[in-house]
Amino acid sequence: MNNRYHELSFSLSVNKLNQLPDDNGYEVAFAGRSNAGKSSAINAITQNKKLARISKTPGRTQLINYFKLDAEHRVVDLPGYGYAKVPLKIKQHWQELINAYLTSRQSLKGIILLMDIRHPLKPYDEQLLKWSASVGLPTHILLTKCDKLKSNPANNALFTTRKSLEKINPQASIQLFSATNRTGLDVVINKLDQWLHLNQDGHKK
Repeated sequence: MNNRYHELSFSLSVNKLNQLPDDNGYEVAFAGRSNAGKSSAINAITQNKKLARISKTPGRTQLINYFKLDAEHRVVDLPGYGYAKVPLKIKQHWQELINAYLTSRQSLKGIILLMDIRHPLKPYDEQLLKWSASVGLPTHILLTKCDKLKSNPANNALFTTRKSLEKINPQASIQLFSATNRTGLDVVINKLDQWLHLNQDGHKK
């Protein structure tokens, strides 16, 4: 499988809604708790360990960060939620910014929701899943850090989380993922190709 995502490059950071780029083309947003491994996942997908900043202190992604494949195809890294040790006023600003982004972007074609396999379906995860179900926005879940568990516990966590989704967002898809050993990398790349309207050669459909 050809992976064109190594061509992704940083485009801009957004702190206010009016700073967003023109609302056309296709974009996919990565969302999740601050310690769910969003930056590591993006770096694994792009084969670039330095593209998305990884910090030992979760919660350092404080802006909406845009990565551009070309003028029409973008990957968006949303601020992590639920962990960062920052003032409440800043947390509220992040939440308002994320909510405004999710509800306003016509070019947003899907959400990649990352959850640590050891701590899935926290309250905001469920809130986001219920919202995406209500508006019909496709959502794909990465149960990250599956390398931290042996095969049976990992598959049990996948089964249990999938069962819970039947009541929260039955349309959401889900997979095991590890940025460390690249488990499930081809699956999420196929999902990105589908939502960004790219074929397997990395060209527009």
